[in-house]
Amino acid sequence: MPTDRTPRTTAVLLPVLATFGVAAVSTPAAAQQEASSPNVVIDGAPPPVAPATITRDARGRPTVRAIRLSEPLEIDGRLDEEVYSRVQSFGDLVQLLPNAGAPATEQTDVWVFFDDDQIYVSARNWDSAPPEEWVADEMRRDSRNLRQNETFGVGFDTFYDRRSGFQFYTNPLGALAEFSIVDEGAPNADWNPVWDVRTGRFDGGWTVEMAIPFKSLRYRSGASKVWGFQVRRQIRYKNEYVYLSPVPEGISGGRGLAMPSFSGTLVGLDLPLASRNLEIKPYAISRVMTDRTTTPAISNDFEGAIGGDLKYGVTANVTADFTVNTDFAQVEVDEQQVNLTRFSLFYPEKRDFFLEGRGLFDFGRGGVGGDGSTTPYLFYSRRIGLSSGHVIPVDGGGRLTGKLGDYGIGLMNIQAGEEEVSRTRPTNFTVLRLKRDILRRSTVGVMFTNRSVSTVGDGANQAFGIDGVLSPHDLVTMGGFYARTRTPGLDGDEESYQARLAYDADRYGANLEYVKIGDDFNPEVGYVRRTDLSRSFASLRFSPRSRLDAVRRFSWDASLEYIEDGTGALETSLQTGQFGIEMESSDQFMVAVTRNFEVLWDSFEVSDDVVIRPGRYGFTDTRVSYELGRQHRMSGTFFAQRGGFFDGTITAAGWDGGRISFMPQFSLEQSVSVNHVELPAGDFTATLLRSRIDYGFSPRMAASALVQYNSNDKNLSSSLRFRWEYQPGSEFFIVWNDERDTLSGGGIRLKNRALVVKVTRLLRF
Repeated sequence: MPTDRTPRTTAVLLPVLATFGVAAVSTPAAAQQEASSPNVVIDGAPPPVAPATITRDARGRPTVRAIRLSEPLEIDGRLDEEVYSRVQSFGDLVQLLPNAGAPATEQTDVWVFFDDDQIYVSARNWDSAPPEEWVADEMRRDSRNLRQNETFGVGFDTFYDRRSGFQFYTNPLGALAEFSIVDEGAPNADWNPVWDVRTGRFDGGWTVEMAIPFKSLRYRSGASKVWGFQVRRQIRYKNEYVYLSPVPEGISGGRGLAMPSFSGTLVGLDLPLASRNLEIKPYAISRVMTDRTTTPAISNDFEGAIGGDLKYGVTANVTADFTVNTDFAQVEVDEQQVNLTRFSLFYPEKRDFFLEGRGLFDFGRGGVGGDGSTTPYLFYSRRIGLSSGHVIPVDGGGRLTGKLGDYGIGLMNIQAGEEEVSRTRPTNFTVLRLKRDILRRSTVGVMFTNRSVSTVGDGANQAFGIDGVLSPHDLVTMGGFYARTRTPGLDGDEESYQARLAYDADRYGANLEYVKIGDDFNPEVGYVRRTDLSRSFASLRFSPRSRLDAVRRFSWDASLEYIEDGTGALETSLQTGQFGIEMESSDQFMVAVTRNFEVLWDSFEVSDDVVIRPGRYGFTDTRVSYELGRQHRMSGTFFAQRGGFFDGTITAAGWDGGRISFMPQFSLEQSVSVNHVELPAGDFTATLLRSRIDYGFSPRMAASALVQYNSNDKNLSSSLRFRWEYQPGSEFFIVWNDERDTLSGGGIRLKNRALVVKVTRLLRF
């Protein structure tokens, strides 16, 4: 029986976790007991002795001493408090790019402080160039372009497991960005904790003061705790990336902050109790909608709703999330894509509830790159709340995520309602994930998913599998999985498995992969682009550093891909050769030649009234591109393509990911793609236009306007979005969405539109 001090949620979870061999869940009392256990062994230099704040071992790995403050630090970016003259700073950052291991060309002074509520990181970033040469043109929170500015960032491995952690960074304008990492997988840049930062200028550089509440992190409570710690600075106008703890050559410039295995150590932290954190985030929303695609049509229909989310720290690193009447109206619309294949497109998840902690739910992908278009997803969260382009109401649900010792656990249960247009019935979704850390940077795991109402038969759909990642060396990674599904009415081959090997050094690289997907493999809470295949893939890379002043490196890549159907007959073959030049300015030139072979057993419509017939097709195409580095005022990738396309030809050109920065607050993003295809069955031109205007009023207030046109779908859409974080974690949104059909006769017909006003309020206890 649980004691009176044991949280009720913990008592419910005990039998669930016991089935996976996890003996117990830490309660607050247990967390305090754990805090008094012996300190971990430091992976690096011994702790510095006061007044020193840093030591380094023979490999250059630092151990930093955090300084306790008697009163909170004033966050204003000025660095004029007495503590900055009293406490020694540390620095001596080393390059990853362009010259791995060399000292940074600019000095950086860093301090780490803490009190009972927050951890503070401050920096004085010296720079010999005048401010007008710095790259600082982004103010919006979490903007992708912020990664291409002058930035200062820190990473915390709060459980010192050398695998996972939390990262924060800013630029000279004080923009906020953060991400989390699980098992050194893909960064979750949509994690949005409460924290604050201010920046300033001085004669010779710029300054940073960060304040990160302990309530925004997960950690082990107690005295004299040890964290992993990393500092990264991007001196972007030089295309230089420098780190406090050395990162091996071959890692991409910004990636080092997302790799806790290479971080240093932070000691001397006396941490408050972490497991009683409680956050409640209610919302209120009103909207006016018109939808001409429904029967009967809706015109200027007004509705209002309330709902909210609750987050509770069950233990130091296990969090329970609950959601009621979930609404995602503030989420940005999907960016349209041109599809000239016979397979469905993959769109990324953008909804906050499903993004937080998503790395734990990755299956068969951790640490190893693979072909995302072919490798199946056992869990793809867009299956929940979306169907056939329609939004399905999410009535509520819960999620449990975190780590218990060497075990990572994830449990999700969501109840979705019905939707008449897509004929979606009320459906329950369950996802269960368990991972086990082994060796230094390796994991094994299992996953189970259940959809209570299958889309292809009467009854439920299940999927289950086991996966693993083995990293015996910093540059070598192996991975694989085995999975099966169970679907009413399907009794064919319902299994899928994969094996992968990657070697990724600075000068050489190689990848080998084999994946098999059965004809009836059907993870209905996941995503599979194509089934009934076995895919073999191999690639080699040679990328020597250049001795030319303007060129950083050359690269030659070659890859072979063969896809066979279930009978062993060849279905697709791709042979690609690629040559690239990376300039010191970060501009890149690329030319790629691909020899394609396709066998079509069925015809498919590639455009209106243009059908490619069954047959065997061999064709070659060439693509040339030049990418202007994102630090330029005008950036993006210009490309041109010419060659065969089945039994015809394709000519394509465009500007992808284009951006023009007019001022730090104002930018225009533009993408244009024109694909002209000539086939015996008919000619057509597929055009995609995307234009976005962004204006940042402040680091916590921004507005954007997005207009998109896709000639293939004859779809014209527009979206206006205003976001104001009026206090940390609390937001106000105004969103306008409009979607229209462009008719062949030249007219434009409204499909749907909506005006939404939404406000949220974060309450922390």
